[in-house]
Amino acid sequence: MILDLSDDAVLRELWTVQRLAYAVEAGIIGFDGIPPLHESLDDLRGADETFLGLHDEEGLAGAVSYRLDGSTVDICRLVVHPRAFRRGIASRLLDGLPDGPQTVSTGSKNEPALALYRGRGFVEVGEREVGPGVSITDLARPAGSPTTS
Repeated sequence: MILDLSDDAVLRELWTVQRLAYAVEAGIIGFDGIPPLHESLDDLRGADETFLGLHDEEGLAGAVSYRLDGSTVDICRLVVHPRAFRRGIASRLLDGLPDGPQTVSTGSKNEPALALYRGRGFVEVGEREVGPGVSITDLARPAGSPTTS
């Protein structure tokens, strides 16, 4: 379901889930400079992205955002509330994205995220350093790629 960030309650719930999820990633990769981890509510509301969310019995369980670059779906962020880890939330969110080739980036030391993307047909296309000892891996998935997860 599309998240309406003009609704203050939706915005705050997304902001909370995002902070919790990126705090876990920061611990995994040893770097707390992940930009969405430090976004204000206004920054998040102003993001030029489409947000899809998935709810469970306790509220927002996860969200994915994307931009369309021609026919390419550029995945900007994928966050899952820690209470909902390992329940297939990320895969279900990715399943809700528009058809077409997809791109995404994640911390090179974030093995859970890399495994998720690899299992969905993404291949590594590059790596870039964003800080001392911290790199980001860029991945791409052609349209119609089969997934193994």
